[in-house]
Amino acid sequence: MADSASSFSLTVFSSSGKLNQLEYALKAVQAGATALGIRAKNGCVIATEKRLPSALADARTIRKVEAITAEIGAVYAGMGPDYRIMVKKARNAAQKYYQVYRESIPVHQLVREVATVMQEFTQSGGVRPFGMSMLIAGHDEEGPQLAQVDPSGSFFFWKATAIGKNMVNAKTFLEKRYQDDVELEDAIHMAILTLKEGFDGKMMEHNIEIGVVGAERRFRALTPAEIRDYLGEVE
Repeated sequence: MADSASSFSLTVFSSSGKLNQLEYALKAVQAGATALGIRAKNGCVIATEKRLPSALADARTIRKVEAITAEIGAVYAGMGPDYRIMVKKARNAAQKYYQVYRESIPVHQLVREVATVMQEFTQSGGVRPFGMSMLIAGHDEEGPQLAQVDPSGSFFFWKATAIGKNMVNAKTFLEKRYQDDVELEDAIHMAILTLKEGFDGKMMEHNIEIGVVGAERRFRALTPAEIRDYLGEVE
């Protein structure tokens, strides 16, 4: 009976020492489209599948790769509305940092800000945990960085990682292919090949998204034409 009651409570631990609401949030992440990130020697790449709700949907209006600052971008797996709210909060945190220090927020600091918000939603009344995980990629004084933030508020920095429905196969693929000295161009090719593992249907420029940040420290999402060219190179 106690376990049944705790499964609906946000702030009560189950008898096994878990917050069941966080377990449910992670299941939402695991049901989401696969997203991945790779840290190269001279930048970072993030990529994701983009599932359209209907063949009639306008793909241009659905964005999963978003810029948070000029140097930092993010992608997610899980619930899109939760991601949209977190992107807004992250942009606000970055702007507040700039207003105080008159410089761009470091990647590690932004990751900590995002993780703090997500952790607060695991212990506050009237709210629920965010049903998504984020990959945050950026370039600052410490070089290229890639981080993952989970619904619990925990965060980790990675050389390469994946989240979402096909994350196990994607991580296995990355473990076999990744090298510390990989260049950004090769990392983009590796990201596309990793997404192809378990991809449902034919991969095209309208059903994936790719974001890159290079040594010039500018984050941007690749255009459909650029993605089409990269797809042609890896075939």
